[in-house]
Amino acid sequence: MSGDSQARGLSRLRQWLTPLAFAALIAAVAMPELTLPRNTFNYIVTFDITQSMDVEDVVQGGAPVSRLKFAQAAMREALGRLPCGSKVGWSVFTGQRVLLLMSPVEVCGNYDALLVSLDGIDGRMRWTNWSRIAEGGVYSAVRVAQQVGGGAAIAFVTDGQEAPPVSPARALLEGINAARVRGWLIGVGGDQPAAIPKSDAEGNRIGYWQADEVIQTPPVPGSAVVATMHEELSELRGEYLASVAGQTGLDYRRLLSATSFGDALLDPRFARREPVPTDLRWCPALLALLLLVARFTPDAVLAGLRGCRKRIRTIVSLVARSFNGRQTQVD
Repeated sequence: MSGDSQARGLSRLRQWLTPLAFAALIAAVAMPELTLPRNTFNYIVTFDITQSMDVEDVVQGGAPVSRLKFAQAAMREALGRLPCGSKVGWSVFTGQRVLLLMSPVEVCGNYDALLVSLDGIDGRMRWTNWSRIAEGGVYSAVRVAQQVGGGAAIAFVTDGQEAPPVSPARALLEGINAARVRGWLIGVGGDQPAAIPKSDAEGNRIGYWQADEVIQTPPVPGSAVVATMHEELSELRGEYLASVAGQTGLDYRRLLSATSFGDALLDPRFARREPVPTDLRWCPALLALLLLVARFTPDAVLAGLRGCRKRIRTIVSLVARSFNGRQTQVD
């Protein structure tokens, strides 16, 4: 093809690009939402707000932060990964009770509200300083999820420390129907015992808990071994949480990184396939952008792309001929 004819061809092509881009923009504005099937998730996320969750033995951005703040940051990351149509609600735990703060709402339409309310969860909501995770917290979380309805699963975030401590010889749970429990126990915290901050009703730190201010672990009846007791210190009680999860039908996962929470919440076992309104206006908008880019691309670049396309087509043709020739020899 001569240079003049090539230039005329490019000119005719450019004449069509602008009206096509305009039509794509109109489609992007006028296109309604489509209802398409999608995997969605429904969770009530419970945060342990007892004082051991204020221990700063996890790292975020190279700096130590409290277990609660680390869990909240991981949940913010998870919110951005949950597909539209999914629902999330918040609750908090202390004592033996889980208190529902927000029923599950759709994540995309309520994203900002979820972030603001998540940031507002802290120890000032605490109504008592003792906790019973297995005997009370898990039961209460399950009851709350069942009362809310909609098949919500639970995600209970805790370090596993109970106060007063539970005797190791005592049965953890009795009478819970594991078949009706769905969700996660999420463990957060370091492996080394660390001092537990003491705070007042306003959340101001006023020191650290001392050994003579807390009830220590009761000894196992009939055992000659006296364990070292340090209930004024706290570390992740991962084995205990895994045991509780095994007895209740929950799954256990440790929160090791900012992505761990999202990985757990996006587990396919907890997905539900349902029709969800889906905004696909970005498709014609992207097409319009590409058409406008092509419209104002210099002729030399377009000619080069056209030449590359011809060379690729030639190479594909040669490969196809070679393959057909080998097939003929084999036959």
